[in-house]
Amino acid sequence: VSTDYDTSDRLYFEPLTYEHVMHIVEVEKPDGVIVQFGGQTPLKLAVPLARAGVPILGSTADAIDRAEDRERFEELLTKLGLDRPRGGIANGTKDAFAVAERIGFPVVVRPSYVLGGRAMEIVHSQEELARYMTVALEAVADAETQTILVDEFLKDAIEVDVDCVSDGKDVVIGGLLQHIEEAGIHSGDSSMALPAHALPPEVLATLRSSTRALALELGVVGLMNVQFAVRGSAVYVIEVNPRASRTIPFISKAIGVPLAKVAAKVMAGATLRELGYTREIVPQHIAVKESVFPFTKFPGVDTILSPEMRSTGEVMGIAENFPDAFYKALLSAYTELPDEGNVFISVKENDKPAAAEVARRLKELGFGIVATKGTREVLERAGVEAENVHKVGEGRPHIVDSLQNGDIALVVNTTEGAKAIRDSRSMRRQTVLSHVPYFTTIAAAVAAVDAIEARRMRPLSVRSLQEYHAHNRELATLRPSRR
Repeated sequence: VSTDYDTSDRLYFEPLTYEHVMHIVEVEKPDGVIVQFGGQTPLKLAVPLARAGVPILGSTADAIDRAEDRERFEELLTKLGLDRPRGGIANGTKDAFAVAERIGFPVVVRPSYVLGGRAMEIVHSQEELARYMTVALEAVADAETQTILVDEFLKDAIEVDVDCVSDGKDVVIGGLLQHIEEAGIHSGDSSMALPAHALPPEVLATLRSSTRALALELGVVGLMNVQFAVRGSAVYVIEVNPRASRTIPFISKAIGVPLAKVAAKVMAGATLRELGYTREIVPQHIAVKESVFPFTKFPGVDTILSPEMRSTGEVMGIAENFPDAFYKALLSAYTELPDEGNVFISVKENDKPAAAEVARRLKELGFGIVATKGTREVLERAGVEAENVHKVGEGRPHIVDSLQNGDIALVVNTTEGAKAIRDSRSMRRQTVLSHVPYFTTIAAAVAAVDAIEARRMRPLSVRSLQEYHAHNRELATLRPSRR
């Protein structure tokens, strides 16, 4: 929430609760209240505020409730013929076991109302689920609802964020952001590319048509964010947020259109046609969002990415192609990719075939490969020579020793399961302390290799935002609203 007192006529620095908001409403007597720009918390206030007679500007309280309420949301998707991952609601451990048995492991579990993915987890077995439920039920003991959501985890799916603005009749896509990491990483932590650079045209068309259908059916007036998962040609709706998402500032900067300003005018009564914003702007350049993490400041926090958000900021890299944009984004996030040295690779079973291709490309670029026993055997069967290194607990010298000695220039480490994550935690922590670039998903590692290759082929170029946005003015020149 902005605390810039120069922006608003009046600033109240109060908690976002029903009681505090109602006190302000009683004093100010506003023509209406906007709940779309404060994240998830204000959405929970829309229904009680509307019941109290407070006018909600933009999307109605009922539209917000249809997107937020699990059963009403399921009915909405069924009506529109849209797919979503299988799932269910659990009120206790027994219910959770029943849902997980029906849909199969792994599953994503979370309290029914969370912020920033807090307390969300991917579990792979009944033992992990039992442990999670014990902790989760204690965490939500004082919450309004104690229900736990159990959903199918879509392995190897690509997540896509789509943001749009609607005036209730017309819908304009702001942007499609393709996550670089696979589904299962919190959208606030995942790297993203705009426009989506590796999805087929028919999938992009489905994403756009599904977003428009959802916005029109909900009667969205203002902004809406939809999170999709794409696996092959299948498209699944993960969630719909009838509000401004954290991706709006990024998209606005990338396309040169102030989407929040457009949405505010629409909520005040203007139409998109009146504002001159009637078509999606697909940039000719690539913009990559990279998250910034506070791991160096918090030594006890594991660096592995998960459904629970850990980043505290983000940066943007812009270029004519994806590898250069990704390289720039990493540089801005204080991650400088190496030109030479040894790369340590230790990955989970499902990632080993893809890791072999990553290792082969790195070897061709002149890097040395260091791997733990299981990964090394797979690499050598694929024809990639690798030096063996012990895991922590297998004897010394082990990988933490190598990191401390400065023998490792880059780390690729993926893992799953509570025990494997615990066993490799000290290695990831030392990676941060040694300021060694690291990637905890294969997709990000592939993007990093692309960036290293591109950097060797050509120097990075720099252009102003105005130059990048020049062609956009032909597509959308915003006009002042008369309202």
